[in-house]
Amino acid sequence: QVQLVESGGGLVQAGGSLRLSCAASGRTFSSYAMGWFRQAGEEREFVAAIRWIGGGTYYADFVKGRFTISRDNAKNTVYLQMNSLKPEDTAVYYCAALLGTAQAMGNMPPDYWGQGTQVTVSS
Repeated sequence: QVQLVESGGGLVQAGGSLRLSCAASGRTFSSYAMGWFRQAGEEREFVAAIRWIGGGTYYADFVKGRFTISRDNAKNTVYLQMNSLKPEDTAVYYCAALLGTAQAMGNMPPDYWGQGTQVTVSS
């Protein structure tokens, strides 16, 4: 049974930083891309993705230069370092996994989802 468990969300002031973690288990993810989405309203939007093998990354334009995705293969964990946070970054952040590339995750629905973690940025 695949599990993606997020942690690290919380309340932070504008301009601050948070690091989200996603612990993955239940299968081998070597052919997968892992990523993050967020949802503040009705739609869930892509944020960033990374390929387990090779480490290729892909970002949404609105987070380039502020967010960094990384992974620790030994720990089966993916991270999202979020800097220079803005109130409009407030959302539930979801970890996801897709059999494919990091860029594909920006264009296709993932195969697996985590349960989400709340990030709130105050002004």
